[in-house]
Amino acid sequence: MGFSNTLEVLASGMKSQSQRLRHVSENIANADTPGYRRKMVSFEAMVKAGEKSGAVQLGPVQLDQSDLPKVHDPSHPLASETGHYDGSNVDLLIELADAREAQRSYEANLKMFEQTRKMSNKLNEIMRQ
Repeated sequence: MGFSNTLEVLASGMKSQSQRLRHVSENIANADTPGYRRKMVSFEAMVKAGEKSGAVQLGPVQLDQSDLPKVHDPSHPLASETGHYDGSNVDLLIELADAREAQRSYEANLKMFEQTRKMSNKLNEIMRQ
């Protein structure tokens, strides 16, 4: 694997983690939105010329189909005759853990990207001599 391919793989990891973090942020922002279903993402291997390149991309966004909690608040405009409405299935603890994982993975890819770039520059210097 050459330097350019390594940089491509690392850049795809950073892009995918930043997109993942965007979805986590949307989940956190909508944690109190009635009827909101948590967005979940997965990663897929990218295929180039019929073979896996080592790069990743975000797969399709899926909505968490777990039951929505019933919230009792008769004064809420969405409440039924019984005084209940569907809450959100976002668990802030899970979202914060996902955000931390995405952040750390992004940072690890960034450090490797920087190291690879430095090694490439050093190799170019050596070859010029």
